[in-house]
Amino acid sequence: MTAGAALPRLALTAGEPAGIGPELLARLAATALPADLIAIADPGLLERAAASCGIRLHLESCDERPRALRAAGSLRVIEVPLRVPEQPGTPDPRNAFQVLATLAQAADGCLSGAFDAVVTGPVQKSVINDAGEAFSGHTEFFARRAGAEVVMLLASDRLRVALATTHLPLAAVPAAITRDGLTRTLRIVRRELIAKFGIMQPRIAVLGLNPHAGEGGHLGREEIEVIIPALEALRSEGFALLGPLPADTAFLPALRADYDAVLAMYHDQALPVLKAEAFERAVNVTLGLPFVRTSVDHGTALDRAGRGTADARSLIAAAELALTLAARRRAGA
Repeated sequence: MTAGAALPRLALTAGEPAGIGPELLARLAATALPADLIAIADPGLLERAAASCGIRLHLESCDERPRALRAAGSLRVIEVPLRVPEQPGTPDPRNAFQVLATLAQAADGCLSGAFDAVVTGPVQKSVINDAGEAFSGHTEFFARRAGAEVVMLLASDRLRVALATTHLPLAAVPAAITRDGLTRTLRIVRRELIAKFGIMQPRIAVLGLNPHAGEGGHLGREEIEVIIPALEALRSEGFALLGPLPADTAFLPALRADYDAVLAMYHDQALPVLKAEAFERAVNVTLGLPFVRTSVDHGTALDRAGRGTADARSLIAAAELALTLAARRRAGA
């Protein structure tokens, strides 16, 4: 790569220290991705993860100077020490506070303009909660930190799926589907498809909550009482909305040309479809934040941690998409 303008600055977080996240960061750093990669992490953790992968990293402390070049294997680090040494495959709740501190620094750096985007490795939600910190996921954490209303979107090269609800028990989902909530979510999705993805007239397919989208009220009344009124009101404003569609047929290849994104009512209604066809290539994007945040589409894989065999394709895809979205954001600023 030749010298020139400053590289975009990507903040990276490793997620759960005992999972595969640190290995993924090492593998990303070993690529020639045209970005100034800045890991917010424990340097020793990254060195140990790189060694397990057979990768030689060149770690540097981070400063505010822009970089026009980055060699493969080069990684700048903002040090956030672990509380206790990691044991691959065995998370320690004492390190949960280090994980949260890395996320806070990444978010604050994006809000201040120090970073162009943040790319996150997978966290172990249960361990953070075991440490006494209420935590339902990255999406909710960044939303609170930024004071923003957000939507979770997972995207592959063939499919985009947004969620009306995220990390809720299934029994809590029907009460969480409200007309106001759907209206707010669809406004965010439409706005971000335009701003972040450059789709000027987004078409959004909306799934029903119940089997067969309620079967005319015989299999549930949420479609009639909540979903359809919300869609009709937004259509009157010019929104291009399909549905509510039955989830069991909405993803048929013959129908996909009719929409640019899908809004699912709950986490496991649509994500199994996307992950079945694009696992480790899909990217998690948080819509609605005042900065770009992307992440992997998978978890911590504790059973594989420390072996040096973790597949980094999803993290690499997340970093590449972050660069694209950040460039579009700068161009539209």
